[in-house]
Amino acid sequence: QLQFVESGGGLVQPGGSLRLSCIASGSPLDDYAIGWFRQAPGKEREGIICIANNGRSTNYAASVKGRFTISRDNAKNTVYLQMRSLKPEDTAVYSCAEQRYGSSCPHQPLNFASWGQGTQVTVSS
Repeated sequence: QLQFVESGGGLVQPGGSLRLSCIASGSPLDDYAIGWFRQAPGKEREGIICIANNGRSTNYAASVKGRFTISRDNAKNTVYLQMRSLKPEDTAVYSCAEQRYGSSCPHQPLNFASWGQGTQVTVSS
């Protein structure tokens, strides 16, 4: 069971960039796959992208493919989400979670647990 604290959100203009951080605690991160999710007001939480314990990524959201990149630094117990070319529709609360039943990322964004409180990303002019 991991606990997460997300940070790095804020207000950015369309076309801008942000890097979010997900700091894990409670257990070493290197044996876990970690996913980034987002939830906009009135909408369901959606999976964005996952990084396996070996560093390989799996994309879930076609709308962010090519714009968002996930990475990890196990020594710092941190997973990052680099976001580029941000659009107003990217506005949401972004959070991270651990894969429950594996460490190589599922084909679909299912069976994740222990989300943090999230960090707000607002893309607006």
